[in-house]
Amino acid sequence: MVHTQLNMANQAPPKPVVHRGIVKQILSGDAVIIRGVPKGGPPPEKQICLSNVVAPKLARRANPNIEHSVETPDEPYAWEAREFLRKKLIGKDVAFTVEYVVPGSGRAYGCIFLGKDTLAENVTESIVAEGLVEVRRGGIKPSDDQMKLIDLEELAKSAGKGKWSKDPENGRIVRKITWNVENPRNFVDSFHHKPIDAIIEHVRDGCTVRAFLLPSFHHVTVMLSGIKCPMFKREEDKEVPEQFADEAKYFTESRLLQRDVKIILEGVSNTNFLGTIQHPRGNIAEFLLTEGLARCVDWSMGVVTTGTEKLRSAEKAAKEKKLKLWKDYLAAPTIDITEKNLSGKVVEVVNADALVIKINPGDFRRINLASIRPPRLGPFGDDQPKNERRIRPLYDIPYMFEAREFLRRKLIGKKVSVTVDYIKPASDGYPEKTCATVYVGDINVGEALVSKGLATVVRYRQDDDQRSSHYDDLLAAEQRATKNSKGLHSKKPPPIHRVADLSGEPAKSKQFLPFLQRAGRSEAIVEFVASGSRLRLYIPKETCLITFLLAGISCPRSARTGPGGPSASEPYAEEALQFTKEMCLQREVEVEVEALDKGGNFIGWLFVDGVHLSISLVENGLSRMHPTAERSNYYRELQVAEEKAKSASLKVWEHYEEPKNVSTVEETERKTNFKRVFVTEVGKELDFYAQHAESGPQLEQLMEQLRSELEATPPLPGAFTPRSGDLCAAKFVDDQWYRAKIEKVSADSVTVYYIDYGNREDTAAVKLATLPPAFHTLAPQAHHYILACALLPEDEEFRQDAVAAFRRDTLNNQFLLNTEYRNGSIEYVTIQTQEKQGDVAAGLIADGLVLAERRRERKLAKLVVDYSKAQEAAKKNRLNIWRYGDITEDDAREFGYSG
Repeated sequence: MVHTQLNMANQAPPKPVVHRGIVKQILSGDAVIIRGVPKGGPPPEKQICLSNVVAPKLARRANPNIEHSVETPDEPYAWEAREFLRKKLIGKDVAFTVEYVVPGSGRAYGCIFLGKDTLAENVTESIVAEGLVEVRRGGIKPSDDQMKLIDLEELAKSAGKGKWSKDPENGRIVRKITWNVENPRNFVDSFHHKPIDAIIEHVRDGCTVRAFLLPSFHHVTVMLSGIKCPMFKREEDKEVPEQFADEAKYFTESRLLQRDVKIILEGVSNTNFLGTIQHPRGNIAEFLLTEGLARCVDWSMGVVTTGTEKLRSAEKAAKEKKLKLWKDYLAAPTIDITEKNLSGKVVEVVNADALVIKINPGDFRRINLASIRPPRLGPFGDDQPKNERRIRPLYDIPYMFEAREFLRRKLIGKKVSVTVDYIKPASDGYPEKTCATVYVGDINVGEALVSKGLATVVRYRQDDDQRSSHYDDLLAAEQRATKNSKGLHSKKPPPIHRVADLSGEPAKSKQFLPFLQRAGRSEAIVEFVASGSRLRLYIPKETCLITFLLAGISCPRSARTGPGGPSASEPYAEEALQFTKEMCLQREVEVEVEALDKGGNFIGWLFVDGVHLSISLVENGLSRMHPTAERSNYYRELQVAEEKAKSASLKVWEHYEEPKNVSTVEETERKTNFKRVFVTEVGKELDFYAQHAESGPQLEQLMEQLRSELEATPPLPGAFTPRSGDLCAAKFVDDQWYRAKIEKVSADSVTVYYIDYGNREDTAAVKLATLPPAFHTLAPQAHHYILACALLPEDEEFRQDAVAAFRRDTLNNQFLLNTEYRNGSIEYVTIQTQEKQGDVAAGLIADGLVLAERRRERKLAKLVVDYSKAQEAAKKNRLNIWRYGDITEDDAREFGYSG
């Protein structure tokens, strides 16, 4: 037994086990974290405290979650000790031994060797020799290792190294740390996006780190600009990682933790900073994206200053390889390469986010600016209920007019290049949209629009790739506009455009006519082209919108739906429309206003860049000269242009033949072709409206169907918005529905014309409803006529008697009608009773109520003679207007006759 004990006493202590690993982090001058080799995930870690030494303590910030917690500063040389180990060990392969493990806490003490075994440099000895830590002195008999450390410490003391320096300032060599930045925004701006030296102190997740900025020692939390990694979510008291969160964190830790890096501060998110971290090998965000461990995020992409293209390209490469986060990624459908890149001339700007581009002759494409959202209508204003106000987007939506004008001035008539980014399929009643990036020269049109604050950028889901190919440039432009408070981002009230719309308002138009006539040539902008000779203009000086008709010409009419149903387009109408559109739509023009028609449309001449539009249309065979041109200053030019087009057989003149000299013989006999009519309304000028008896059953059937349909589905009162010129259904005083046309809309009433009966009425808007399309096809059944060869007396009292008698004799009665002659579109007729026993006009003349008109046409000679005989009989019998004698004589002027 004694022999065994002696052998054990002489036996050497067992050699400690040598472990190997990579240094992950330096906690202080005497504590190191070493990790193993990763196998299918983040590797295991172990904290090793250096045996037999004590390092100065590093500063600690106050813990807001612990009561009475206070901030503690560095002890002298604490930072230097930590930095000595960091620079020597971080990321290096080391060997280490564990000499002692504290029971309970599990803290391990040992030695670290900078190499693969214990023969390499002893880190403890190195830091003691630099005078940065203090050797523990304790125990009855120090070990050989401890004695060696003591000897090294004595040498450091004698050399005055580190904390053993004789310098009186030695005790004050500590860092001055700023744990909280007072004004983060100003702090970021002070660096002007210049790289800052820094050391990464902690990695919270793959895209969030804490760092010390050097040499100021500001402690900052930095989130990587433009990307987001999987996060750690706190559930109850645990942190639960999202898929790939651990891998992303390890990826960043293994490359950045306690490394010297460059940080570019780019923005602020709450109290955190947004920035780019430049690893010695490049941008860490780009590497994370390449590995599929992060995705680009739009909300912070706008602040990236080092170029977003690389980040997007890295993400795209990961998506294509279906790495990690993108393992289930499905690529968006690709666009045919022949349709992806286009070029053409801009012919129209649609609101503020779309362009009509002429690619080739006859090939017009509507292109929407990709990822651009135009200005939107804000809260309803002007103290008007929403359902009673007619919205005009261009003028009523704040900044819509400014956005449209910006694009119009920059693009109309200019050649642009188009890169199609995606096709947005039709949805919610909206058609398919081709969305693209448009360039004029080297300028991205969408980016320019956003940078002016005249549009915003559409925000997408993270997995939505259907966006602009220059989306990040748009985000950066929007951020600049927001920072500079431009346009939509301004805190000032938006500009207001009070524009008077004179279209269909004859009374208002008459008020503006003298100003426009006196102005001579006025500047205008063509807002819309309805046909080759009909345009809608905005006059900036008068802030009004007008309908403008080109004087001196007659253009082919386009297809349209009128009261009589749809009408076909005349030959070359579409060509004339397209010619006028391409020449002047949305361009600045000059106009000379000459007159106003009864519909409130202005008539005059229009010039585009010095080119006379009327002459140009005639010259190209797209219009004929109108007889009214003879009175104009441009008659000779129009005449020459028409002769030129005729001789070349252009367009409307392609089948033209010179008229042959044929002598015309005036009709000498009156022709009769009696129609059976029913008089429905009588006017004040011996005019009346009548329905043709042959179409009576068809009209009755139409009325029954209309009333049945409106009774089956009653219209909602107030749902119909009346507009001048529109067809509608109107409820008459008999509480029945009839077809009508809106002639005038005022504040409290609407003037309607009943197209099948000829009468007019002022009614309330609630008594109107939308006329179903099926009831548009039958032509208006009220035909307008005037009595032939009969005149009303000048005296107002006699006129009233005559009109009353005419109304009494004709209204709601059937007659036989014959057309005697025409004046333009108006038919002058005679009407007789059904038995042909009495001519109505002859009866009125014979009763001394109206005068016989002495017309000179040969064919009317017999009729005029008969009427004259009737008038002579009335004179002789001194009936009505002849009661005081012959009012046609000179001495009868006192009785009111001046004719």
